[in-house]
Amino acid sequence: MSPRLGKKIYHAELKQLQRRLKAIQQAYLFSGGKAVVVFEGWDAAGKGGTIRRMSAVLDPRSFKVWPIATPRNYYLERHYLLRFMERLPPNGAISAFDRSWYGRVLVERVEALTPENRWRMGYHEIRDFERMLLMDGTRLVKLFFHITPDVQLARFEQRLRDPLKRWKLTYEDFRNREKWEAYSEAIDEMIARTSTETAPWHVIPANDKRHARIEALRHIVNGLSDGIRIEPVVPDGKVLDAADRVLNLDEELVASLRGRVE
Repeated sequence: MSPRLGKKIYHAELKQLQRRLKAIQQAYLFSGGKAVVVFEGWDAAGKGGTIRRMSAVLDPRSFKVWPIATPRNYYLERHYLLRFMERLPPNGAISAFDRSWYGRVLVERVEALTPENRWRMGYHEIRDFERMLLMDGTRLVKLFFHITPDVQLARFEQRLRDPLKRWKLTYEDFRNREKWEAYSEAIDEMIARTSTETAPWHVIPANDKRHARIEALRHIVNGLSDGIRIEPVVPDGKVLDAADRVLNLDEELVASLRGRVE
């Protein structure tokens, strides 16, 4: 839990990773690729801050963030995976889940919201669900942000003192702290039983926010770009013809672009 990152290095690496994310999104738009990024972790561990660094540079037309809270009655009466299936990305898009289907084996387990035999089946169901996603061509990156109890408490106090962050603090945050050991046990078993070779968990040491963001974004960039061509998009011939006619482009530029299209 000790890694730290200075501001100068942080901003330099953040800029590079965000530039890479923009290139990845363009590649997905034109190749039809799709991806899911799962954010899990302790309260105040930094999930939201990392998601904001992604959202800041990605076009919202093909990047969607799904904040997951208590399901409404419609979903309580149906299989728990339904509401996640409905939010999976179409071709060319990326979806980020701020908490996810892993609530089945975390909060539903610890708070006794689901019978033990059902949440224990969740490990098998989740592995099958993620296998299905991967077989359908969806890339999957799973991140768990881990902090220590003392750091969490300090961040709760910071939120209370900051008028613009108080909305983040809830009674549930403090109540969940009282069950730290139960959640720790659930998290350990979750990772042991659902981290697979094709869908591994990446546990992020998050006591230092800057380090956590860079580490998480690096896993996202690597997972979403592995094995695909990340190159600037070249307009098709019809667009180039129109651009050449209207903009009177440099002949060398047009020839170069046409060569890349061909």
